[in-house]
Amino acid sequence: MTPMKTMTTARLAMALAATAMAVAAHAQEWPQRPIRIVVPFAAGSSPDILARIVNDKLAARIGQPLIVDNKPGAGGNTGTDQVSKAQPDGYTFLLSVNAPLVYNTILYKNLPYDPFKDLVPVSLAATTPNVCAVSNSMNVDSVKGWLDAMKRNPGKFNFASTGNGSISHLGVELVKLKTNSFAVHIPYASSSQAVTAIIQGDVQYACLPPVSVMPQAKAGRLKALAVTSAERSALLPDLPTLRESGLPDIQAVPWFAYMAPKGTPPEIVQRMSREIAAALKEPETVKRLQTAYFDPVGSTPEALGKFMGEELRRWKPVIERTGLKPDN
Repeated sequence: MTPMKTMTTARLAMALAATAMAVAAHAQEWPQRPIRIVVPFAAGSSPDILARIVNDKLAARIGQPLIVDNKPGAGGNTGTDQVSKAQPDGYTFLLSVNAPLVYNTILYKNLPYDPFKDLVPVSLAATTPNVCAVSNSMNVDSVKGWLDAMKRNPGKFNFASTGNGSISHLGVELVKLKTNSFAVHIPYASSSQAVTAIIQGDVQYACLPPVSVMPQAKAGRLKALAVTSAERSALLPDLPTLRESGLPDIQAVPWFAYMAPKGTPPEIVQRMSREIAAALKEPETVKRLQTAYFDPVGSTPEALGKFMGEELRRWKPVIERTGLKPDN
């Protein structure tokens, strides 16, 4: 090797070492100011509630406030897109759900971001079973009664969801497909708004997160019939699954995940992941989450990335088979 090449190689090695040291120092100093947690849904939605519960313990662990920033719109795409284009400096994170992180890549031809390329996984935070509920005006008290009513009245009923392509939308579309029934889909900005629509009679049924459904069911304002999970939920032991009720191929569970903009320093991503997992295990956090019908998880970034890939493979044929479009 010539002296010139030797000098060039040495300088390159020094530059790389300096960069690595700078990144490590940046991660050690992080965070120096409040951190923004973007929730791409309205206040009062399930991810919003989850974020605010976790934030209390998470802020204490990292030593800086965490600010929930609600950016609803386009079924979660608006806020998710904003995070995908945010500065990857460790001060902006996303807490989002199934659709904008996986399903919308199938539904939308021109999605303004790619969650698998423009975002990096941080942690799978929690899951919760959706609860299928009906308006009192339907006068049914079982899944069988609900399905029979739909079959007898094709096109008469409307159903609510938390957005086009959401798991609350896809779950009902699967029910319709399996039962050869028809109802008009009406999307809402949040689960609380969708539940209000059931109570007011604007829609007749929906499969929505229990944190919004169960308080109204307990108050007698609507009827909760079943959960959409594969097994009965320990948080809702009295509700049967759709599988138990004669729909064996129905499993549609909401999940919630933290993501960061691509390019966020890996050391920061890993630390945030560890702190989220630790916060989710705090007894007070567990109690509050379970009271709101969340099952806390807490995963590594690698595990979340693998899970998202599995979700894409599982739901892509379902979405393609049902022929869903964003405006359905």
